[in-house]
Amino acid sequence: MLKAAGLMALAAAPAYAVPLIPRTLNLRCRFKQGGYAIGQADPHADVWVDGEWRTKASDIGSFFIGFDRDSPPQCLIELKGPVSGQYQKTTCEIYPATYDVQRVDGLPQNTVTPSDPALLERIAAEVALKTEAFAHREDADWFRDGFSWPLDIYRVSGTFGNQRILNGVPSRPHYGYDMAAPVGTPVHAPQTGRVVLAEPDLHFEGGLILIDHGQGVISMYLHLSQLFVTKGQLIPKGQLIGYVGAKGRATGPHLCWRLKWRDRALDPTLMVSA
Repeated sequence: MLKAAGLMALAAAPAYAVPLIPRTLNLRCRFKQGGYAIGQADPHADVWVDGEWRTKASDIGSFFIGFDRDSPPQCLIELKGPVSGQYQKTTCEIYPATYDVQRVDGLPQNTVTPSDPALLERIAAEVALKTEAFAHREDADWFRDGFSWPLDIYRVSGTFGNQRILNGVPSRPHYGYDMAAPVGTPVHAPQTGRVVLAEPDLHFEGGLILIDHGQGVISMYLHLSQLFVTKGQLIPKGQLIGYVGAKGRATGPHLCWRLKWRDRALDPTLMVSA
């Protein structure tokens, strides 16, 4: 059954307890594997996560931290103001997520275990393109107001974090949220951002768009049939970016919606403002 995106937002972000944190950090969070924290610090403050420097706050002090699919149960956040030298820290409890096993059959075998040398060369070139895009760091904080849904009407066909078995072969977890809809369904940018990749026909992803929403918060849109944006373009929230398709490793038309923060895979649905 198709569901309106606004209704799906309520189902995608269940309530759970939030640990006490210092008011000075002003964190808005989903303390859950695949979740995030958006906070406020001094402008350009250094942000350390679990003892590692990860980012700088924006001109107005906004910063983003993502919790990976397999995040450990605790996360240490430390802030240091570049001018005042003010130091703040807190340890957050990260709640575990439950992941299902998803079986996907009927895929072209060369999208599951490619072996042709020419195809492997193509895949390597495409990996280089994506790696360069993921390294982009837009000096902005458009992420701070959350996301809207990229599709208005869709059916959920896959959720974030599921262990996948493709054509009977165990594969890496699924890092996307699959939204089944007819080919040609409009896809809209869920938040303002800079397009850092726009490729019409990659081997695995088909039509692929990557958007940097600031500080390496990069959303992804896979299997598109058409693209309406170009690399380097600054696009506002709600702009049409493409149409749903079934290109690449897909058994039917759908949008695979993904989110990364630097090297961490996140659940994009948790960024949606209910």
